[in-house]
Amino acid sequence: MNRRAALGFAVAASLIAALPAFAQAPNELRFAVTDVVGLENLQREWGPFQRALEQRTGLKISFFAVTNRTAAAEAMAARRVDLVFTGPAEYVVFRARTNAAPVVAIARAEYYPLVVVRADSGVRDVADLKGKRVAFGSIGSTSRHLGPMQLLADLGLNPRTDIQPTHVAANVGFEGLRRGDIAAMGMNHTDFTRLIERDQATTYFVLARGRDLPMDLIVAGSHVEAGIVERVRKAIADNQPEMMRAILAGEGENVKFTGMRWVPSVRDEDYNYVRRMYRTIGQTQFADFVGN
Repeated sequence: MNRRAALGFAVAASLIAALPAFAQAPNELRFAVTDVVGLENLQREWGPFQRALEQRTGLKISFFAVTNRTAAAEAMAARRVDLVFTGPAEYVVFRARTNAAPVVAIARAEYYPLVVVRADSGVRDVADLKGKRVAFGSIGSTSRHLGPMQLLADLGLNPRTDIQPTHVAANVGFEGLRRGDIAAMGMNHTDFTRLIERDQATTYFVLARGRDLPMDLIVAGSHVEAGIVERVRKAIADNQPEMMRAILAGEGENVKFTGMRWVPSVRDEDYNYVRRMYRTIGQTQFADFVGN
């Protein structure tokens, strides 16, 4: 972390710590989700899971609303949130900043990166992309940015110097690919399904398919007692179908977890591939959220 980022994080964490403490029951855990903004959205999307986890652990699970992933990390560093559901790229930063520990992970169905071209583009190998414009999704996205870039690196291209990378929204990228404004686009499997459904007049070709990406997961702050962490892990592990249904019962983006599987044996080293992604884009300390 550079000096300015480190100072900013330390100041923010100190300010949070200085705020009046919430009244917390002895058996209460505060739970946040990094990509859900606002208490109302949390209750709508994660309420069924919250209630199921309360029932199976015997603990009170209280929602802790955050505005973004940085706020969640700062709150965990200040011990104002105990459990956070987050993505694989975010986890690596949580670990570096707060020493958060994995509790349980979700293996998503068909969660992997692709590099896609038009079938009539003449591009038949990743090496053919050298010097060409390649689009990626939002900066910091595991499956739309970091994963596709690492896929190119794994196949011999340096995505920082061998191509002309650009970042666009998925729909803008789809249109650019259709028109030939870009040579290829990094995306995830879900994006590719949307692309071929949206544009049935054009034939697209998957140039490269990456390995399954590391998993979304629940992390616990280092201040949470090991016995409590194990209690949460065991409650989910022993009631996997019920806890899966609880997540899918939520509204909004939780539909992306259809076909999910729980992985209670998740370990920190399972995210070393994400650390490779950060190194590939030139970030070696893992302490800053990409795109902030």
